[in-house]
Amino acid sequence: AIASKIHAQSKRQGKPFIAIDCGALSKELAGSELFGHEKGSFTGALTQKTGSLELADGGTVFLDEIANLPYDVQVSLLRVVQERKIRRIGGTKDIVLDIRIIVASNEKLWEVARSGKFREDLFHRFNEFSINLPPLRERKEDILLYARHFLAIANADLGKQITDFTQEVQQVLINYSW
Repeated sequence: AIASKIHAQSKRQGKPFIAIDCGALSKELAGSELFGHEKGSFTGALTQKTGSLELADGGTVFLDEIANLPYDVQVSLLRVVQERKIRRIGGTKDIVLDIRIIVASNEKLWEVARSGKFREDLFHRFNEFSINLPPLRERKEDILLYARHFLAIANADLGKQITDFTQEVQQVLINYSW
């Protein structure tokens, strides 16, 4: 939600916003998903595929759970960050891109980098500007704001008019270990 808000309030707002869950990408297909591929570049590559980074040209790419990205793909992503260009898998020409990359991780990325599972140079490239969003369990004052927001959405979707939560439900929500 924060990445999409940053995009929506930027000069890139009319351009693509593409969110990618790096944890859901298989090791075999992560490179193809991000960079695209040329027809015949590997078994099963029956057509050319435009990758998510290229599709986001002019806009913003949000790489969620970046710590889960395979190490070999991190090498290629470092080139994107440094040179602002990609090469599709099996391709021979560079494609220049103008994208903003926003990354997020539930893990402390610096610790993952120090352990050798994430490229330290890539971490430093991404760490130009950080927003630390503490978990909800550390922001109990936000719990009822979120609950009421989702209640309003549910009311609209279901045609209901529930005005609020009982005190008992509010206490359950606040005391839950988010």
